[in-house]
Amino acid sequence: MSLNGKDKDPAALKEEGNALFKAGDMQGALCCYSKALKLSDSQTENAVLHRNRSACYLKLEDYTKAESDASKALNADPGDVKALFRRAQALQKLGRLDQAFMDAQRCAQLEPKNKAFQELLRQMGAQIQQKSIQMNSTDSRVQQMFSLLLDASAKASDKQKAAQNLVVLSREEAGAEQIFRNDGVKLIQRLLGSKQEELVLSSLRTMVGLCTGHQSRTMAIVNELGMEQLCDVMGSGASTVSLAACHLLQVMFEALTEGMMREIRGKDEAMLPEPSRELRSMIRHLVDMMPASSVSGPGRDSALNLLVKQVPRKSQRNPDNTLTLWVIDQGLKKILEVAGTVPDISDGPPLTDNTHMSCSVLLSKLYEDLKSDAERENFNKLCEEYVEQHFSRPGLESKLRAIQTVSVLLQGPSDVGNRTLEMSGMMDAVIALCASEDVGHQQVAVEALIHAAGKAKRASFITANGVALLKDLYKKSENDRIRVRALVGLCKLGSAGGTDFSMKQFAEGSTLKLAKQCRKWLCNESLPPTSRRWAIEGLAYLTFDADVKEDLVEDKNALQAMFQLAKSEDKTVLFAVGSTLVNCTNSYDVEKPDAQMVELAKYAKQHVPEEHPKDSPSFVEKRLSKLLEAGVVSALVCMVKHESPALTESCRECIARVFLAVVERQEDRGTVVAQGGGKALLPLVSESTEVGRTKAAQALAKITITSNPEIAFPGERIYEVVRPLVSLLCLECTLLQNFEALMALTNLAGISERLRQKIIKEKAVSKVEGYMFEEHDLVRAAATECMCNLVLSTEVQKLYLAEGNDRLKMLVLYSGEDDERLRRAASGTLAMLTSEQPELCARIPGTTTHWLEIIQALLLSDNKDLCHRGAVVVMNLMEAQRSLAESLMESEVLEILSVLAKGGAAEHESISRAAQQCLDKAIEYGIIKSGEGGKGTEP
Repeated sequence: MSLNGKDKDPAALKEEGNALFKAGDMQGALCCYSKALKLSDSQTENAVLHRNRSACYLKLEDYTKAESDASKALNADPGDVKALFRRAQALQKLGRLDQAFMDAQRCAQLEPKNKAFQELLRQMGAQIQQKSIQMNSTDSRVQQMFSLLLDASAKASDKQKAAQNLVVLSREEAGAEQIFRNDGVKLIQRLLGSKQEELVLSSLRTMVGLCTGHQSRTMAIVNELGMEQLCDVMGSGASTVSLAACHLLQVMFEALTEGMMREIRGKDEAMLPEPSRELRSMIRHLVDMMPASSVSGPGRDSALNLLVKQVPRKSQRNPDNTLTLWVIDQGLKKILEVAGTVPDISDGPPLTDNTHMSCSVLLSKLYEDLKSDAERENFNKLCEEYVEQHFSRPGLESKLRAIQTVSVLLQGPSDVGNRTLEMSGMMDAVIALCASEDVGHQQVAVEALIHAAGKAKRASFITANGVALLKDLYKKSENDRIRVRALVGLCKLGSAGGTDFSMKQFAEGSTLKLAKQCRKWLCNESLPPTSRRWAIEGLAYLTFDADVKEDLVEDKNALQAMFQLAKSEDKTVLFAVGSTLVNCTNSYDVEKPDAQMVELAKYAKQHVPEEHPKDSPSFVEKRLSKLLEAGVVSALVCMVKHESPALTESCRECIARVFLAVVERQEDRGTVVAQGGGKALLPLVSESTEVGRTKAAQALAKITITSNPEIAFPGERIYEVVRPLVSLLCLECTLLQNFEALMALTNLAGISERLRQKIIKEKAVSKVEGYMFEEHDLVRAAATECMCNLVLSTEVQKLYLAEGNDRLKMLVLYSGEDDERLRRAASGTLAMLTSEQPELCARIPGTTTHWLEIIQALLLSDNKDLCHRGAVVVMNLMEAQRSLAESLMESEVLEILSVLAKGGAAEHESISRAAQQCLDKAIEYGIIKSGEGGKGTEP
């Protein structure tokens, strides 16, 4: 944007704008025309200026403003054919074809021989015809596809094509409405009953189009089809069909709940209403699917996934948890039926490798959603009753069901799991079954033992009673399923000291041997994926040891095997992979003890944690490089894409921590972006723990600082980056996080007005202003740089225009600070504001008695950026008021400008030009005579 205008004369500004337009400087031309419009009081001249500015907006692709300016020109002169043509072009781009066609037709009538008008008219005629044909054909296409799908004699391939076309149509509102009005739901019902996978998939995807964002259609479909039929489809054997049905139900839930939210939006202290009849019906059917033997394993996993997403409150600020209480009352025992099912041993519904983990997540979510001790006690009581009921029955199968239930609870609401584990005889039964000769029984018991070792008191009990048993199983069992689980139990107990090098449970070298065996099993593709997954579980515990980390990153085969499992269908491996990578990258939080406290602890002979030498930054950096080479980013990206309850908030936090570690080095950020890391971080800033969201936001900030944001986050995705960055501007975040967020927002604010508006909408301006007072030099300078870009928006300029604040004073004072970076940012902001809002110029002398000294210091600076900013501020002050010009010329500013105007090096040309314009203005005012300063410009 040009910061200088030649003259206050509108005609001169218009000519300068025309010259800049021809040179291709659209922003400069726009600025000149805008200034001329502020100064001109001629209606005819204003019409020409609006017409010219409309042309600028067309080139800048701001079609709304182009149409507005062209209309203003036409209000003054309805026969202005150029303005009419420009409005027609803008309306065409805005999709308002009927209005654009009328303008183009008028242009052709006024100048029939103008080829440009004729071509535009031809283009728009074709576009309008195409749109009309499209609208008229939608209904006939729907009817044609319905006839084909209902024709028993039609070829199967033709039916499939028609069904796929129906899916495409349903994604457009006009098509969706036509399908719905033409009794499409009844046709879809028939397709669902066809038992042909392709037709069933197409019908489900068509319903997704019908239901997306449309509450009334969704309610009608739920009532007409019935949840029973949809649940039957989701519970079918085909996993593709099951997932499609799950996606449909998710869309239905969103349409219904968003509709309810819209009803209460804007009301003070609004509470969510009771779930509608349709919602309760959907939830009830999902709960009923839990113990049903007719439901497939993938179908049950889908139902669990939906319950995890839809039942607990999305925010603790919503006081209504009645849906959770209702599910606990009506369905907790049904969920525990699934949790207690032991495949191949006890009678029960079909399960997948992911089912028990999904149960754990659902139980944990329900327990966390409870508000009072009474509600939690009721949950505990129901779980204890269920476990006691099965544990007290005669027969081994019932006891195994009870132990399996406890195992699932320990992975979910662990407090509840611990209470059931402490029931009389439970732990003894687990230890006894570990020695069973039946592999299935052993597996259930060993897994329960591993999960029980999570708490410190439980770990010490097992260390005393179970280590010998686990070692015996590991060494003597002939079944790798048992050996790998026993190994994980040993790994978990062996890592009890965490990262504390001096607190290792086992003898020197034992953890390395255990880790080596884990890596060996991990790479053994002949083992089933579940057993290889347990090998990663073992590494998740053992990688607290830095020697194990070093060995793992050196083993490329093990890394590749781990990453392949992370991308596989087995979602239960996600947390183990995430934890292992967090350990290898040292991206966990470590509080370094105060040096004085360490000395006191040593004096008192208390334990002091010690860091392993191989956990020093140089070793961590090398490990990160090796992980990047092995493809860790693509593995993380795939992990984020998984739609599964196993991708818990804690798991997302692990992934966010690793992402932050891999973008730490500036040179690695391009690789991360190229492999999809930028896109993968966006869901992590909204669906994670509070710590995870902050880590993901910081990783986004680092990428936005050093990469081109428009490439890293293409299209609309760039606007999703703003909110997480603004979330880092709070006292709970570190100064480094504040600084990086400000730097990233500065980059975004410099890209476009739409991005600046998004930043303003997220209420970032007041936060940025707050950091302009920060004591830390870098943070204060970064906040001021951010403000420098934000003042390009008129809304922010108005804050400085408002009376009764010290915003302008702060900028003037900061322009005189010692910190060069701060001075550059403040003086740049000042130059922009005084150019866009000339009335601010008159207020500058009132900000401080040292204002002249500050400006002189800018002009005398060796830094050419500061000098140029100073010259632009002086020029804006002189253009604003003659009295300001006189004050400046009576000071040493005149002598400084005279020296600057004489120029010198080529890189100082912009400075000398600005200085000369200041002197020209002084000559025009008659304050100085021609030839008194600079190059002797004629008056």
